[in-house]
Amino acid sequence: MGFQITAALLDACVLSILARGDTYGYELTQNLRERLQVSESTLYPVLRRLQAGLLLRTYDMPHQGRNRRYYSITEQGTAQLVQFKQDWSQFRDQLNSLLGKEG
Repeated sequence: MGFQITAALLDACVLSILARGDTYGYELTQNLRERLQVSESTLYPVLRRLQAGLLLRTYDMPHQGRNRRYYSITEQGTAQLVQFKQDWSQFRDQLNSLLGKEG
């Protein structure tokens, strides 16, 4: 893809995945990588930023003798996701009007 993925767009994508249900870091990365070219090293700073902004929270669950860190979206995160979706819709419409939308 010839376009850069911004921090806000990554935030929106992570929150969107978490809105479907809690998940752990590796699974989240794989889910994103199915659609976008991102690495784990890109994802973890995003998760820390979202947690610091109170948009997601973490908890640990035992898995095969170790703890696995899970991420879940907060109420604030859900509200932010709604805003991201509205902003994205407006941005998409503006780009379509400039670039032309093919039917």
